[in-house]
Amino acid sequence: MASEPRYKWQLLRAGPLRLDGGSMFGVVPRAVWSRVAPADEMGRIECAHNCLLLEPATPDAREPKRILIEVGSGDKFDEKNRKIFGLGDYSIIDAVRDAGGSCEAIDHVIVSHLHFDHAGGLTRAPDARSTFPNATIHVQRREWQDANANRSVMTRTYLRENFGSIREQLHLIDSLPPFPPGHLPQRDELPATPLSERETEILPGIRVFNIPGHTWGQHAIRFTDDRGRTVVFSADLLPTANHVGAAYNMAYDVEPFMSTVTRRWFLKEAAARDWLLVLDHEPHKPLQRVRENAGGWYQLSEETS
Repeated sequence: MASEPRYKWQLLRAGPLRLDGGSMFGVVPRAVWSRVAPADEMGRIECAHNCLLLEPATPDAREPKRILIEVGSGDKFDEKNRKIFGLGDYSIIDAVRDAGGSCEAIDHVIVSHLHFDHAGGLTRAPDARSTFPNATIHVQRREWQDANANRSVMTRTYLRENFGSIREQLHLIDSLPPFPPGHLPQRDELPATPLSERETEILPGIRVFNIPGHTWGQHAIRFTDDRGRTVVFSADLLPTANHVGAAYNMAYDVEPFMSTVTRRWFLKEAAARDWLLVLDHEPHKPLQRVRENAGGWYQLSEETS
């Protein structure tokens, strides 16, 4: 049996980002979260746009050449919104170029969900045309439906200009949810269906699986790298290293309780399988391992290389 494809990858920093601290930590009091994530004069904490650029470790003409995971906020915001979110001039376009590539040479783009700070870079200024004109863009069907219907607790996060021109490039995915539709899980309940049956292989060796709570259609992305490590992009289930706690949900989540339920089984899987997590908004230490602690929960351990 042929071995699973492995990928070389680079972490791309697609420009700065600042988000409201109270919103990022939800019900957690400011007196608690500000110890680890101090806020600026506008109440915002430092975040990041972390993206990944993948290439097959062993080039094969039958496999995609360049794959991009996540694209950040992009370059279309006006000056008012750039100030609100602490955005600079540097975007995913610049990050891809500085990594030695071009947007036109990207074969596939995988976004975890379609909020502006994850999918804004799918289109570019000045006319919101596709940033990656030759790429297939992968997203869950449920996420695509919710984005078009603007089903969000925020009124300006699913922005039509970010995905209106990419419809013909879409590959919609129908991964199984962790719990059956209509089932209300207990706080500590684990999915009955194994993760292996809920994953969808969208490209050779690259799989996605639903991690609902922040949005209903959000998914994580998993692959094996050229060092044999299982790498998982955790999206906004675990946006920073300070969000590992059970109650550390965001006010932006459509279902905070479901985020807590999802975080438990996700961290259990990550610890058992020794996943290397890439945290999407972590500004300082985005590469983390998960370990069980003495208190019956989990803690993160930084991966330094």
